[in-house]
Amino acid sequence: MTDPRGDLADLGFETLALHAGQEADASTGAVVPPIHQVSTYKQDGVGGLRGGYEYSRSANPTRTALEECLAALDGGAKAMAFASGLAAEDTLLRTVCVPGDHVVIPGDAYGGTYRLFSQVLARWGVEHTPAGDDIDSLAAAVQSGRTKVVWVETPTNPLLSIVDVAAAAQVAHDAGALLVVDSTFASPYLQQPIALGADVVVHSTTKYMGGHSDVVGGALVAATQELGERLQYHQNAMGAVAGPFDSWLVLRGLKTLALRMERHSDNAEKVVDLLVSHPAVDQVLYPGLPTHPRHDVAARQMRRFGGMVSFRVTGGAEQALRVCERARLFTLAESLGGVESLIEHPARMTHQSAAGSPLEVPDDLVRLSVGVETADDLLADLSRALS
Repeated sequence: MTDPRGDLADLGFETLALHAGQEADASTGAVVPPIHQVSTYKQDGVGGLRGGYEYSRSANPTRTALEECLAALDGGAKAMAFASGLAAEDTLLRTVCVPGDHVVIPGDAYGGTYRLFSQVLARWGVEHTPAGDDIDSLAAAVQSGRTKVVWVETPTNPLLSIVDVAAAAQVAHDAGALLVVDSTFASPYLQQPIALGADVVVHSTTKYMGGHSDVVGGALVAATQELGERLQYHQNAMGAVAGPFDSWLVLRGLKTLALRMERHSDNAEKVVDLLVSHPAVDQVLYPGLPTHPRHDVAARQMRRFGGMVSFRVTGGAEQALRVCERARLFTLAESLGGVESLIEHPARMTHQSAAGSPLEVPDDLVRLSVGVETADDLLADLSRALS
């Protein structure tokens, strides 16, 4: 749709989050885009579509509003909203890869992403090679003539590693491959991979974009119109689209994304300060720490360092489990990015699918999604859990 207020490109992030794709409803003047809970649309004669809508798998006005906002926030040419982050990943990979192709994946990847590569796409004939977060490791994993995608997460899940997006883009493009960046931990408020050379940005909109633990969704944002149209074709052909109510919930969440990410980051920094000096903690993993091996890269390509914190405890796996069980304000649960704080044991929860593989995570690791509660309450809860 065309925005009557003109070009939004020069507006700030917070303004775009409130206005991109979200002009007042033409028929009622409603300032919030309505939920178009509809499957099909009346046509003005055969092939005479009103606004381009015929069937809600192909397009839906609520989803269109979300997709336009997502593209604006990530600085992309086109965005697609999906039923989940993994649905977005699967559609992307089946669009740009065919059997016999090769993909470089993170050595520290989200467990669901690793399962998709190792248990689903491998059976389809797409091979993968895990690589470290340094550029030399990425380059060494590329197979000349076969690699179609260099896939990175930054920050990674759950070890909070950082990848230099601009350098990774150079590696991928030199090999004739696409650079795909899973930027879920950062959100578009903290990081803009397309401006750094990425071809596609992947998000689980379940997380910070939705922000309230009440929706499951995913998104792809393409740097070019041509690639976006290819992805959109497969989005429709494969069908794992975001429904109108889910789209509306994510769009609502985006309105406060900047505010929430600032509070998440504030609270996470205070949590890190507690953890680095606690005798029960062996190591704290957070890109905002000057001791983080890629702190300089994170400082260069991120606005702030986010709300995700991982740490390794003294005493091994059993102590890590006890910390998770003792916490009260930090709810023991999978997922992340909601306003409430969560705690989990990746080795037995979100990353269990990587057990026994090169991507296996340490069993003494605890992952926190730091929410927006009163910081002192969170610190007291963690202190009790660690005691």
